Amino acid sequence: MKQKNKCEYSLFLALGSNLGERERNIEKAYKRIEEQIGRISSKSALFYSVPEGFKSKNNFVNTICEVRTQLDIYEVFAITQDIEFQLGRVNKSDSNGYDDRIIDIDLILAGNLIVNSEKLNIPHPRFHERNFVLTPLNEIAPDIMHPVFGKTIRELKYEYDRIL
Repeated sequence: MKQKNKCEYSLFLALGSNLGERERNIEKAYKRIEEQIGRISSKSALFYSVPEGFKSKNNFVNTICEVRTQLDIYEVFAITQDIEFQLGRVNKSDSNGYDDRIIDIDLILAGNLIVNSEKLNIPHPRFHERNFVLTPLNEIAPDIMHPVFGKTIRELKYEYDRIL
């Protein structure tokens, strides 16, 4: 039986770190993403931000990367969770709130894919409310369309900035 060819597609991952050597944590995550998920075709600059949703004396380093992959989105999600664990993340955000973290990797967008499951939501349900995601995403993919809102990242960033 012949196996179907898997199509390559782009997805966007948001990475953040506010513990330890933050920039090095991001670089280690990039390396594992390339080894385990696919080729990183673009990366934003590093974006420095204060924690949102919880108090901490540790500021974040954030970035976005575009990855070309043939993996199923649920495989990608499982691998990102495993990479976090490999790099030393022990506490996951939950209904009790957020916490400091060595590395955080969130799936933001995957083409026009819309997923709403118990474990995975794509597009990420709150990325359009987070400057630490919108700013680097707008840097590398301003013309990408949000599949639910029907607006470009540039338009979402403009709307976010107008609210401030």
